[in-house]
Amino acid sequence: MLKISARKLSVWVRKRLGANWGVPFVLGFMVLLVVAAVCLAFGLEWLANEVAVYAFYSLVAGVVLQLVCFWRFGEN
Repeated sequence: MLKISARKLSVWVRKRLGANWGVPFVLGFMVLLVVAAVCLAFGLEWLANEVAVYAFYSLVAGVVLQLVCFWRFGEN
């Protein structure tokens, strides 16, 4: 069951990466935000702050790339 879910996830990710260039950066933002939350939970405020800054930059890049894809390829 886990293997089927991983395969479906893999196909979905490949399809989304080809259709939208910003997806890796938005996914990176989410991962970095979780890492920042874990760092904050362990009392590493300085590290959590640094990771959160990079997460924000990743989100900005992802949104810009999504807008470029939308303008270039349309709604499809």
